[in-house]
Amino acid sequence: FLAMHYNADINSAFSSVTHIHRDVQHGWLIRNIHANGASLFFICIYMHIGRGLYYGSYLFTETWNIGVLLLLLVMATAFMGYVLPWGQMSFWGAAI
Repeated sequence: FLAMHYNADINSAFSSVTHIHRDVQHGWLIRNIHANGASLFFICIYMHIGRGLYYGSYLFTETWNIGVLLLLLVMATAFMGYVLPWGQMSFWGAAI
């Protein structure tokens, strides 16, 4: 939904984010839920890792290694999706 109002042009990217924040109905709420939801997702992942460390789940090496691989894939997806689209810093990622 937010992407329909976003303009990736270098001269108007930040003004389109301002447009989303001010002019789109509940745009400010959707933007904040999106940003805070992503942070909450990673907090839940870190709590899940902490629980595994506390209860000694790292002793199940195959399962633990799959979890580490999934963590790295999630972090790489977030990095590639927000920081490096098209090989450069994204105005969308910087604004969110």
